[in-house]
Formats: sequence, structure tokens, C-alpha cells
Amino acid sequence: MSFINASYFDHLAFGIYPYIAFAVMLIGSWVRYDREQYSWKTSSSQLLEKKQLRRGSIPFHIGILAILGGHAVGLLTPAEVWHLLGISAAFKQMIAMGVGGFFGLICLYGLVILLKRRLTNPRVRASSNPMDIALLWLLLAQLLLGLTSIFVSAGHMDGSEMLKLMAWAQNTVTFDSAEAVAAMQGVHWIFKAHIVLGMTLFVVFPFSRLVHMLSVPLQYIRRPHQIVRQRFVR
Repeated sequence: MSFINASYFDHLAFGIYPYIAFAVMLIGSWVRYDREQYSWKTSSSQLLEKKQLRRGSIPFHIGILAILGGHAVGLLTPAEVWHLLGISAAFKQMIAMGVGGFFGLICLYGLVILLKRRLTNPRVRASSNPMDIALLWLLLAQLLLGLTSIFVSAGHMDGSEMLKLMAWAQNTVTFDSAEAVAAMQGVHWIFKAHIVLGMTLFVVFPFSRLVHMLSVPLQYIRRPHQIVRQRFVR
């Protein structure tokens, strides 16, 4: 019975849930942008407090962007490409553990500051909605799972677990859910929890301030310089 339950959970969590999460993210983001454009923003609280925001935001964004880029390249690049580059699965795992751990700690440092600021600064707390706080807790849980998975990976340095995760991600992208589910058989529970929580972040994406990730202000690169003159008071 436990095997049946585990198999059902794997099918639901790794064969079906990813597509539900992506669908909610895409459709929800489109609906929000179409109907509530005034809410499509970061809702920055910089005017309420600057010092702690700057101290936490910079390392958080550096860390999270590096982590997202590393996950995308590491999971979606076929193993054959790594072999052609002369990079073995074991060596790739070692790089992922080192680089991921480094940027993960940078991100954790910034995130803890942002969470503490959000919870303890009266003015910032008063301007926060429940999703703002819940999102920070979700990001913290996801980050801690990712950092903890490094210690799990250290127990099998052959890269076999990482190859399973790569197979899951690549088969999910190619809509081969059966192979994706099969790839997750026997994977440590902490990796499974990391994936499920990651998919959950896609679900909450259109209902949170994360939507600002889709609005990179590229137009500012081509915008003419603005001349700002200082006002002299007599």
C-alpha cells in the first residue's frame, strides 16, 4: 500500500503538478497584467526605510539570479553536452555544490535581512500585505532546502542523483511526464520537497510582487539622458 501511495504521489507531484504550476503562472500573470496593471509592480517600501533594504536587497538579488541561472543551465543542459565538454557528472555535481552553496549563502544573508526588516520595522510591517510576508517565508524555506540538499549530495559524489534530477527537468520540458516521473524514483525526499516547493512558488507568482521579474525595464537603456538641475534657494 505504501508503494502505491508513493507512486501516486510521485505521479501527482512530478508528472502533473509542474504543468498545473506553469499554467497558473502564465494564465494568472496574463490576467493580472490585463486587468490589474496598476498592481503590476514591486510595491517598494524604500521610502519607508532605505538602509536595511539596500543591505538586504543587493545580496538577495545577486544570489537569487545566480541560483536561478545555475539551475536553468545545470538542469536543462543535456548530459551529452557536458560529456562533450569533458565534464563528468561527479565534477559537475562538485561545481554545483560549491557555486550553489556560495551564492545560496549570499542570498540567505540578504533574505534574512529583508524578512527581519519586513517583520520588525513598524512602518514597513504596516504597509505589508499577507502575501508579502508569506512569500518571504516560502523563499526562506526553499533556500534552506536547497542549502541542506548540499549535505545530502555530499553523501554520493558520483553525480547519480543529479542525473536523475536533470532527467526529470528535461523530460518535463519535453512533455514526457512518464519518463519524468520514472526519473524521480528513489530520489532523496529533500530534493523532492525542493522541487514541489519550487513549483508552488510558480503557483503564487501571479498573486505576489514576483511579477516584477517579467517587467525588466529595457527601455531605460535606450532612453535619452535626463538633465537634473539643482535648485538654488536664496
